[in-house]
Amino acid sequence: MRILALALRRLVASVPTLLLILIGLFLLLQLAPGDTVDALVAQMGGGDPAMIEQMRRFYGLDLPVAAQLGHYLWRLVSLDLGYSAAYNKPVVDVILERLPATLLLMVSALSLAFAAGMALGVIAARRVNKWPDTLISTLGLVFYATPSFWFGLMGIVVFAVWLAWLPPGGFETIGAGYTGVARVLDIARYLLLPTITLALIFLAIYLRIMRASMLEVLTLDFVRTARAKGLHETGVVVRHVLRNALLPMVTLIGLQAGAMLGGSVVVESVFALPGLGRLAYDSVVQRDLNTLLGIVFVSALLVIVINFIVDIAYARLDPRIGSGR
Repeated sequence: MRILALALRRLVASVPTLLLILIGLFLLLQLAPGDTVDALVAQMGGGDPAMIEQMRRFYGLDLPVAAQLGHYLWRLVSLDLGYSAAYNKPVVDVILERLPATLLLMVSALSLAFAAGMALGVIAARRVNKWPDTLISTLGLVFYATPSFWFGLMGIVVFAVWLAWLPPGGFETIGAGYTGVARVLDIARYLLLPTITLALIFLAIYLRIMRASMLEVLTLDFVRTARAKGLHETGVVVRHVLRNALLPMVTLIGLQAGAMLGGSVVVESVFALPGLGRLAYDSVVQRDLNTLLGIVFVSALLVIVINFIVDIAYARLDPRIGSGR
């Protein structure tokens, strides 16, 4: 019960942060030249002043900035994200169409980075200063230092163009009409390259954190006591070291959630994935303010939910958190 109360307090404390993010982005976008109507008129090839003025009144752009901000925040109370001028439909519908691709990419990339980073970090710590440690640390440095878009482009060239094993982009085979398991496997083929591309940088971070954490925990007194009792080294690592070494890893998941959403913009653009990242880029180009603010709102909610889950997991791993000590 104390764990849940702690997580709920963190959740409530996130609400002011969410408001500050939305207000800051709204005011920042007002400084950019042009607005939604200007973008629409440019796409149409021009328009008369009367029509432009009517469009500004329709989208509420004729009001002062403070009034526009007040109306937007008031609509958020009822979860009304407004209307998308670029897509000619409610922002909620636009986001819900793109959200599944981003969620699948994030969950798969985060799971791969966490699992592989943990395993490689444990191996490096168990073989510290030997060739496996050197090889893993070198690979981690290469993954961290190389831009994600380069990995994506090279993956397309090698696995989609040369070997023709995987599709070069998209989310699923259009017009195939797959259902059930066949559709799941089809989507998995399309997500394999984007997942690996997005996961590599975070995998490098996780393996280095796990290696350092393992080396620190292995020197603590309770580990020496477990060894003195005659426990096998594998049992010492699994039962005593791993749980304590995972604490920094779990914390890092919450911190990296926002960074992974930002990284998805590049990955989704490279692989033409119809997700929130690419939608955000298109919204900036088209000056679709409502859609961009809606994406930020949903993304912030995702980060808050992820951190809520991380707080619960951290309290479960470390009983001192749940007991309030």
